[in-house]
Amino acid sequence: MTGERHTATRSHRPFTEPVRLDLSDPDTLRHLWDLQRASYTIEARLIGFDGIPPLHESLEQLRACDESFLGVRDESRLVGAVSWSRLPNGALDICRLVVHPVAHRRGVATALLDALDSIEPAELTVVSTGTANLPAVALYRRRGFNPVGERQIAPGVTVTLLERKNAPASQPTHDS
Repeated sequence: MTGERHTATRSHRPFTEPVRLDLSDPDTLRHLWDLQRASYTIEARLIGFDGIPPLHESLEQLRACDESFLGVRDESRLVGAVSWSRLPNGALDICRLVVHPVAHRRGVATALLDALDSIEPAELTVVSTGTANLPAVALYRRRGFNPVGERQIAPGVTVTLLERKNAPASQPTHDS
């Protein structure tokens, strides 16, 4: 057994705990930009549409976005990130969830969403993803999100709008 295999066997999550990303740091910004391009290239292939706005975003546009970010790293790179903002009604809007192709199916998205749920509780959380991005739709459905609509973004290309209503922090989450 190699050391690398032993390390992977020891841990189900061979990546760091999610941490806030500081986009004013040039290295962090560049790593996030690279991650986002790798991730959205895969989504573009899945949904048959390469006009996903973050796929064509410049470093300056990414730095200027009005979103908060969490990220996780493996031993060599940033492998996942989630961003969010608050809507005027207080709902949490998941703006981006990106996972590097080398880290697919390793629990990165789940770890990011778990951390986000922990640090940003909300009575309503919303997200959208390409309708044809079946892995993303399935992930959100497993996490309690329900489709509430679709929006056409280009001829033959739709995004599914999903939402999850959460129990307010002051109420129990089980039936008495």
